[in-house]
Amino acid sequence: MAKVKIKFFCTDCGYESPKWYGKCPGCGAWNSMVEETEKVVKTQGISSGIFHTKEKPLPIINIESGQEPRILTGIGELNRVLGGGIVPGSLVLVGGDPGIGKSTLLLQTSNEMANSGRKVLYVSGEESVRQTKLRAERLGALSPNLYVMCESSIDGIEEAINEVKPDFLVIDSIQTVYMPEVTSAPGSVSQVRECTARFMRVAKGQGIATVLVGHVTKEGAIAGPRMLEHMVDCVLYFEGERHHSYRLLRAVKNRFGSTNEMGIFEMNEAGLEEVLNPSELFLSERPLGVAGSTVVASMEGTRPMLVELQALVASTLFPSPRRMATGVDHNRMNLIIAVLEKRMGMFLQNQDAYVNLAGGVKLDEPAVDLAIAVSLASSFRDVPTKPYDVVFGEVGLTGEVRAVSRVEQRVKEAAKLGFKRVILPEKSLKGWQGPKEIELIGVNTVADALAVALD
Repeated sequence: MAKVKIKFFCTDCGYESPKWYGKCPGCGAWNSMVEETEKVVKTQGISSGIFHTKEKPLPIINIESGQEPRILTGIGELNRVLGGGIVPGSLVLVGGDPGIGKSTLLLQTSNEMANSGRKVLYVSGEESVRQTKLRAERLGALSPNLYVMCESSIDGIEEAINEVKPDFLVIDSIQTVYMPEVTSAPGSVSQVRECTARFMRVAKGQGIATVLVGHVTKEGAIAGPRMLEHMVDCVLYFEGERHHSYRLLRAVKNRFGSTNEMGIFEMNEAGLEEVLNPSELFLSERPLGVAGSTVVASMEGTRPMLVELQALVASTLFPSPRRMATGVDHNRMNLIIAVLEKRMGMFLQNQDAYVNLAGGVKLDEPAVDLAIAVSLASSFRDVPTKPYDVVFGEVGLTGEVRAVSRVEQRVKEAAKLGFKRVILPEKSLKGWQGPKEIELIGVNTVADALAVALD
């Protein structure tokens, strides 16, 4: 007879405890512990979430090596983020805010893969098949190899998998799927953990590329236990501002590729459209000859990207001035302000400072430092920057400008978009020749950069 156990789980991080806590010991969240009833059945075998391969251990030198073949999804930006395509048998978790476009992206991906001759099974636990058909008609996703079903029971889904034998499987979403053997409600910590383990067994055992859609909490993290992200092979976040039409796809975990890549999409009436040249998108509304506006060349993985960085310095009547940064590290901005005060003699202690990356993009690499310094100095002195200058470089505490990586790609992107000058670290000019149509100005200190940019 099954033994009933009562446990408490944290809905934010999945912390498990035999008693209730007001504050989760794992993540510190308040009122996040929920009660769940677990039936423990004594069995001779192993848990349903783990499968036994009956393989014997081998010396690593005797194992045949070979690159895992990838399946092209038909969407270049998604292939870029995944590392060149999706790996057969891999388990991918896609998270994002409600209404951001996760289902739209995966339905378009399913249609592209179905058009290439592969069988695709799209399982929706939140929409009926007719609702899915209406969205597919709007997106033009009507391929005969695309199978759609509305099912929440994991047993019914597995029966459909055995019947269709798909090459690509989409579960939308993992919070709606339930396992009858687990007594807790769908979306609970136990259900999400056990169902994910079951899908992992199916994906690895049958070689089906599987994508799970996950809801996110109000903090932006994927809902459910933190173990969920450890179980899957790849974790993607679909981000975007509701007031902007474009969406960003980032990988925070990828066992088969880099996590530095970023895919950019634009939402329109026909669905999501790839943005092949993001620099033009972020610079399309840039004002020319305005104080505080600077163009910075950044790297997102292997892709160079030009973004407008704006700064506003204004006097304040309060004893403690405000410091606000959007898109860049707030602490990094405070460091640059301290360097400008100490090394450049700018009195910013009674000035509010605001820094913003236009378009809502986020950059965290140190190459943005010099552009922040130029924008702040330009706004403080009320001297406009040159409209066809690109600035990048890392700033040290003594006011020196340090070299950054992948300079050639940044300069070529600036030349392709018609910029005339690039202000960059002097040490980054060694060992290569830049394009003839663009002037390269090397600087060693912040003072040298300001003398060139604000002359």
